[in-house]
Amino acid sequence: MRNKNTNEDKSIDLSITEKEVDGRKEVDGRITIDYSGRFDSLSINSQIEDSSDVFTYTEIDNKKINHPYARLSILKKDLQDPKIIKFKAFTNHIPKATESNVKFRVTLIQEHKEIASNVKFIKIQK
Repeated sequence: MRNKNTNEDKSIDLSITEKEVDGRKEVDGRITIDYSGRFDSLSINSQIEDSSDVFTYTEIDNKKINHPYARLSILKKDLQDPKIIKFKAFTNHIPKATESNVKFRVTLIQEHKEIASNVKFIKIQK
């Protein structure tokens, strides 16, 4: 059985423009979906290691939003283009040490089941 969190599964790809960012800086992301089957929604998750701080999602496909939670779920019918989704996220997190690790994960959902996912890691610098 193959690990679905590796980049072997190219039906969904997550890219984050910056690999390292300073605290209190917006992050740009892009999700590319090359999945031929059905899906109901997608979910974007962010997790800052050793912290309860979260990213606030501020923009989806050039539409301003204010979603101050670690997980953002979007129904397929609400997407402008269900093949390419751009997003922006912001955090007020300042690392206690020199840096903090951040995990972004995007998941395609069909009938409450995860059908594809992709993970990317970035660092927040102090």
